[in-house]
Amino acid sequence: MSTATAKALGTENVRWDLSCFYKGIDDPQINADMRLLEERARQFENMFKGKLRTRLGKAVETWINIEELGTKIMSYLLLVKALDETSEKVKTKVDEVQKLMSRVNGEYLTFFALELARLPQKYITVQSKKSNVISFHMPWILDVRKTKPHLLEEEVESALSKRKMFGPESWSKYYDEEDVLLRFPFEGKKLDQNEILHVLGTAQESSRRARALKAFNKGLGGHFARLSGQTLNMIVGLKQVSDRERKYPHPMSERNKENKIPDEAVLALHEAVANMGASLAQRYYALKGEMLGIKPLLWSDRNAPLLFEKSDELITYPEAIELVLSAYGSFSPTLRNIVAKMVQEKRIDAPRVKNKSSGAFNAPLTLPGHKPVCFTLLNFLGTERDVMTLAHELGHGVHGILAGEAQGALMQQAPIALAETASIFGEMTTFNSLKQRAVEKNNPEELLALNMGKLGDMMNSVIRQICFSFFEQEIHASPRRLSVPEFNEIWKRVTEKIYGKDGSVFRYKDFDYLWAYIPHFHNPFYVYGYAFGELLTQSLYAAQSGFEKKEFEKMYLDLLRAGSSKGPKELLAPFGLDPTNPEFWNLGFASIEKLLAEAEQLYAKQKKK
Repeated sequence: MSTATAKALGTENVRWDLSCFYKGIDDPQINADMRLLEERARQFENMFKGKLRTRLGKAVETWINIEELGTKIMSYLLLVKALDETSEKVKTKVDEVQKLMSRVNGEYLTFFALELARLPQKYITVQSKKSNVISFHMPWILDVRKTKPHLLEEEVESALSKRKMFGPESWSKYYDEEDVLLRFPFEGKKLDQNEILHVLGTAQESSRRARALKAFNKGLGGHFARLSGQTLNMIVGLKQVSDRERKYPHPMSERNKENKIPDEAVLALHEAVANMGASLAQRYYALKGEMLGIKPLLWSDRNAPLLFEKSDELITYPEAIELVLSAYGSFSPTLRNIVAKMVQEKRIDAPRVKNKSSGAFNAPLTLPGHKPVCFTLLNFLGTERDVMTLAHELGHGVHGILAGEAQGALMQQAPIALAETASIFGEMTTFNSLKQRAVEKNNPEELLALNMGKLGDMMNSVIRQICFSFFEQEIHASPRRLSVPEFNEIWKRVTEKIYGKDGSVFRYKDFDYLWAYIPHFHNPFYVYGYAFGELLTQSLYAAQSGFEKKEFEKMYLDLLRAGSSKGPKELLAPFGLDPTNPEFWNLGFASIEKLLAEAEQLYAKQKKK
């Protein structure tokens, strides 16, 4: 993005203020904190190893301080790296710190989780009656103790910790660096990934979108597809070995346990998407194809703007912030105030600049002194989708702040299945504010555009993510290394399972290598959490009608404040919802179906004019 474009969008000066960490990458305090971290870790082992039967409370308290210091150092460097993925100076410092942390964990800290997991329960019970630290952190302690069947001997865990950064994780880091350098020749220019995807999501002409996808797919092939394939093979191979040694019964077992979700509930989610979700997706894209006058759609048309969408009219960043603040405020003044504070404290980095990490993310963390903060990265280009992305990421932000204040460093991060709740809820609140505005203006065309845009987002967060999950399930089940053509074949097979055979709803042209640019595959089975979160939140959002506004707001804020201290089943019980019941998923799909039926009716009326 040029400086002039950033200035026109109002993003030019919307950059992070990272002074709550350090003065800069050369700040000597970084090295001082690294030395302090190692010294605290050494002292931790001396003070508490073999002594948790009587000193657990003090050990947990000290562990929190070590965690917060390590978070301060590593988070700062990763945030700086996200602003320039090509900086050798920053990459060198990140490697230095990761080596230190791997060594420190391996030498001094590995014993803690092992000893805590194997500690006889009577010693925890006795100490919890005298220690507020233990009683408060009991959910975290129980989570650690649940890992007992999967832990190895201390010498092995120590060695694995020291070697971690030199395994598949190093391939993933190299992938990220190569990813940001990718350029796709298109219309006489060389576009980065964000720019080529922007064309696919905004270009009005189907032929232009098709040329953009062809350039994108071709650019992902060759060297980058081989790199991505090797990265996945390394990740899958290590996980297969790890799962066998740690006695996890299947590849998704570890993730399901982390998410506090029974295997049956996760299986029910995938089955619901493969059946009901696939049907809704094909119905939605058939409607979109009719609106575009393209049958069957090309894969390049999947995220195409509809002809009545004003994709050429950009929304400035200040306008976007005001829209989101207004939407959040209409539901909860508490949430609006948290967002306003994040804006004021410069916790958002908005412009698309050279070598900046692609996409968007939010990083919630707790700094020394038990101070929760959240940093949001965007690549804001002024579309309605960018406004929804802003609302989504700031939802993660308010979730992180509320949970950090209530739970502290050890229980701030909600399980992935719940981590999307506030972000999707924030999106829905913003969407419904925009929708209400269209109704008040008596503008059915704008209302239809909003509905179709939101449905498109839902298709991406539910249907597409479960499609990704099916891809992961196949590659993790492979008994051998996969070649790039085999990845391509699996990619097409799982896509047709959900979206239909080639030629029914879509033509899968220039499509083969698109698996190669999905970095979430480097974090196995992370992706189903998006679908879980979307459907959970749709059910939760619909549940508002059964409560008084203030009552629901209080219950919802309490849910966010819980962090990882409770699982989905316990947190949703007050709302009358149960995610372990297969019927639960029907509630989420009912909300999607209702929106789709509304879009079909609006379009039918429009056609009659």
